[in-house]
Amino acid sequence: MRLELRDVGKVFPGPPALELLRGVSLVAGSGESLAITGPSGSGKSTLLNIAGCLDLPTSGEVLVDGRDLAVLSPRDRALVRAQGIGFVFQLHHLLPQCSVLENVLLPIAALPSLGREARRRREERARSLVQRVGLGDRADARPGTLSGGECQRAAVVRALVNEPGMVLADEPTGSLDLETAAIVADLLFSLAREEGVLLVMVTHSEELAARSARRARLAAGVLA
Repeated sequence: MRLELRDVGKVFPGPPALELLRGVSLVAGSGESLAITGPSGSGKSTLLNIAGCLDLPTSGEVLVDGRDLAVLSPRDRALVRAQGIGFVFQLHHLLPQCSVLENVLLPIAALPSLGREARRRREERARSLVQRVGLGDRADARPGTLSGGECQRAAVVRALVNEPGMVLADEPTGSLDLETAAIVADLLFSLAREEGVLLVMVTHSEELAARSARRARLAAGVLA
């Protein structure tokens, strides 16, 4: 998957109006890892939301595989999101009433047109990934019985279950202790590399940013 931002700006109406992004441009593609750092309030999460079809820019263009998101209908943007983009957040956002496996399978439900065979393959993939990240014996457990690191590992699998071309991670280790953060980071980088996806991360962690092939800093709405 190829992500291209062209002179992207984002202004939230006031009063007073709040300009979070100014003239942001970047290009990144499959197999790359990019870390975006910067102070709190600099617009990092807003930039990630725009890249992930969760929001639209006030100005400029966002292209995913050459498609301008602004000209797509809300339904088509939702399909781009569901089919091609995985999300990992600082808080895992697992549904407490569902088991680990049920949570991991949720993105498949966002693709109602998926054929029976394709659905079966992805369900098998989900079970395989749950085993791969060391949660095989916890697949039927509820999030409330898991550690923070186990929940975040489940969230990483959930982001990858639909075979996305791009994974967007917003402070994926921010709520974890150093040892657990290192385990989750290892998992995220290794799975993304093996899957050949584009990995874009927002992080305050210098250790995590240093592991990325590319890094950029966002300050005062400008990306460098």
